[in-house]
Amino acid sequence: MHILKKVIAAVAAAAFAASAITGCHDKNMPERTKKEFDKATASGESVTQLGSFTITLYPDDAPITCENFEKLVKEGFYDGLTFHRVVDDFMAQGGDPNGDGTGGAEETIKGEFSSNGVENPLKHKRGTVSMARSQDPDSASSQFFICYTDDCSFLDGDYAAFGEVTEGMETVDKFLSVDRVTGSDNAVSKPLTPITISKAQMIDDDSEGNPRAQFDITLG
Repeated sequence: MHILKKVIAAVAAAAFAASAITGCHDKNMPERTKKEFDKATASGESVTQLGSFTITLYPDDAPITCENFEKLVKEGFYDGLTFHRVVDDFMAQGGDPNGDGTGGAEETIKGEFSSNGVENPLKHKRGTVSMARSQDPDSASSQFFICYTDDCSFLDGDYAAFGEVTEGMETVDKFLSVDRVTGSDNAVSKPLTPITISKAQMIDDDSEGNPRAQFDITLG
């Protein structure tokens, strides 16, 4: 079983680096962009409240990444965007304005991880929040992912972990109950119903002064 897990992790790592983070478009998959979400909300389309979760940021470990993420939250960038990729025993990825993994914000940032010359002690474990990127180490912008298991440690040193879901991980777990189809990563990862960030906002810092962001999630 331990060997099987290692094989699965290796395959996932290859897919993660080669295609999924760069965002391959699947034309057979229904998508929802921010504009479409705003239109649907205005027309009174029914949505299901999945709940909310809180991300605690660790700027002492990844200052550039945290500053960029907080800026995007404050600008309302994430409002109406989706989690377009959800993989069992791996992670949930969102924050793409195109809704299909191909987009990002206007600016890219330096990748804060050891293989890019930056010391970052944060580990990829259950609840860790980290930046998605292409093969270019400095290509991260707005897309991020949340780890489901401690088996994500193979990403350590190659992706910029910058925070942790400290409240509401059960909401992120609910993504796994949404019907999905096979995506361009050859995994059952594409939600058939949009998992939407209805609102993202900064809330009070934690007791140690770390910034926190709250994400409200709807289905539909």
